[in-house]
Amino acid sequence: MADTATIEKVSIILSKGSLEGIYPALIMANGARAEGIEADLFFTVFGLDAITKKRWEHIKPATVGNPGLHLPTLLGGMPGVPDLVTRYMERKMDKLDIPPIPEFIEMIADTGAGIYACKASVDLFELDKDDLVEQVQGIITVGEFYEHAASGQIIYP
Repeated sequence: MADTATIEKVSIILSKGSLEGIYPALIMANGARAEGIEADLFFTVFGLDAITKKRWEHIKPATVGNPGLHLPTLLGGMPGVPDLVTRYMERKMDKLDIPPIPEFIEMIADTGAGIYACKASVDLFELDKDDLVEQVQGIITVGEFYEHAASGQIIYP
């Protein structure tokens, strides 16, 4: 295990829009802040769902082709299955005191972590700052992301 005293900064790229794609990045950012490590989150492509006002409260696990669920692909695509799996996961996370995505992002932002949206992805999905949650500090280019990430570790879970 790395000595956390030598890790001063992490920049985490979040590109997936499912529960199992979003939570690892949020948990890692929260853990970094708890250890006194500077952390930035860079939301790109489908990861933008986690910071888009219309989507961030409606994130579900990927039920089709997700080997971690141990469900046949056909079953994962049946009507009602994604909602059933989502409710099951939400109950399990609630028992473990893992906050819902909106609350988790707010908590992480309150610790001083940077929350950024990818400009190319925002443009791709025809979004603007008003479509994003208030915790987003900026819509930045990849080059600007690298400037933020300079002298730190980049993590792509």
